[in-house]
Amino acid sequence: MANQQVWQTTTTLAVLQVRAKVIGIFQNFFHQNGVLQVDTPTISQFANTDPSIESFIVQENIDSQSRFFLQTSPEFPMKRLLASGMGSIYQICKVFRSCEIGRYHNPEFTLLEWYRVEIDHFDLMDEMIALFSEINLEFPFYNTITKLSYQDLFLNYLAIDPLNSSIEELKNYIKSQSNGSINLIDNMNHNDLCDYLMSHMIQDKMPAKSLIFVFNYPATQASLAQINDDKLTARRFEVFASGIELANGFHELRDAQEQHQRFLEDQKNRAIAKQAVHPLDGYLIQALQHGLPDCAGVALGVERLLMLIVNAKHINEVLSFPFDRA
Repeated sequence: MANQQVWQTTTTLAVLQVRAKVIGIFQNFFHQNGVLQVDTPTISQFANTDPSIESFIVQENIDSQSRFFLQTSPEFPMKRLLASGMGSIYQICKVFRSCEIGRYHNPEFTLLEWYRVEIDHFDLMDEMIALFSEINLEFPFYNTITKLSYQDLFLNYLAIDPLNSSIEELKNYIKSQSNGSINLIDNMNHNDLCDYLMSHMIQDKMPAKSLIFVFNYPATQASLAQINDDKLTARRFEVFASGIELANGFHELRDAQEQHQRFLEDQKNRAIAKQAVHPLDGYLIQALQHGLPDCAGVALGVERLLMLIVNAKHINEVLSFPFDRA
């Protein structure tokens, strides 16, 4: 799209038509499976505490001291609906994350997020495969499906055990595989180093046209997932398509006290990193105290899926108007 003017779209009619059809496949799939479409607020008085995510701040007016936040995910209000007895639910919505711009990132993007009651994360992975199969019939984007644990993924691709390797061992491996000194990793903790290995040394090696489900993430990366009985791993999974991170799911944590402790730990880590420390979501804690049903949930990046389907090189190609044209 050379010589474009800034008022013009960065996508095409053909891509918008594919997007509409994919959204229709989502809606039909969930209707057929008895999952209710819901809608939750875009603006909240609470922010995401995750140190890896920055929220957009909304001020009510120029003189107001009140601050609100654009949602980075509909997860917390959707869990409040689950605790209210709404059953299995899904949502297709816009979410907002500050400071995220790049080939696969736009500060405003679309999530498909859904929660299924009375199933675990393995059942949810199977349901994802069923949904992907429906899409693949009309828009082929993968040929193979693999499921393997986080530990086995690292062993298969790097011959490293991420659960039992020390920080120094991980640093030494990274330096041995890189040209020259890498100062970037000097102050990284164990999780940061594993993330670096995943993004820089594993994802690039994942085959084209592959779907890879990676489960049993380290307990230190549990996020909002339950911890397994081994205490080393969490009931969390991620989905990679042709090496691109596509979705992130959990067998959802239901313990209000544990969730509160994780929020506090997030806030502590944000303070250490000199990031803004925002109020944690007390409504979610109250919902968990009331009782969250046994459930599994997952969030899928719609634009990344579209990129794979239409073979786009940059997320701007599947957006009507990216951030710099909004």
